[in-house]
Amino acid sequence: MKNVLLPAFYLPPISWFSVFLDADNEIIFEQFENFPKQTYRNRTNIYGANGKLSLIIPINHNGKREFKDIEISYREDWMKLHWKSVKTAYQSSPYFEYYEDKLKTLYDDKEKFLLDFNIKSIDLVQNILKTQKAHSLNQEYIKNPTELSFREKFSAKNPSEYIMDEYYQTFTDKHGFLKDLSILDLICNKGPETLTYIKNSKQS
Repeated sequence: MKNVLLPAFYLPPISWFSVFLDADNEIIFEQFENFPKQTYRNRTNIYGANGKLSLIIPINHNGKREFKDIEISYREDWMKLHWKSVKTAYQSSPYFEYYEDKLKTLYDDKEKFLLDFNIKSIDLVQNILKTQKAHSLNQEYIKNPTELSFREKFSAKNPSEYIMDEYYQTFTDKHGFLKDLSILDLICNKGPETLTYIKNSKQS
């Protein structure tokens, strides 16, 4: 087993889950890093009717910088908007109806902190996938950690470094295959085959 320092994302991309669910990895979530903007920490990418759609969680700008202290803003009803976007994107996918009730619960209760909401989203996915991967939180920020660090990986702005087989997506006929979207895309389109697909996804 090797210790892996992993950022906790909002409905993370498929590549993130290939690291998270690797049986050789002992997962530690990073909670003391300075919150970096424009990352998967407060966004997830799904496949909408017009192509890739980023769902972004607004945050309160209260001067706090550590990830564990970042608070979610509810000045606008983003939860309702995100759920509507997810439903519109995936309601015609093969497995959405099967998981709809569980997925909806993510948007039922308001979490104060982004970290708590993200971990809730990860635990929800684990419930759907019937996995029980343990995870813990780190206890301090270490610039050069002894753990294998993925803090800078999984860029929301650059193409994914992971090799993934194409699978049919709801809007493939319109825009082609979009690689390494949120785990939601895989669950809704591949259903029970999701875990097998994740295991076959490798970093190039």
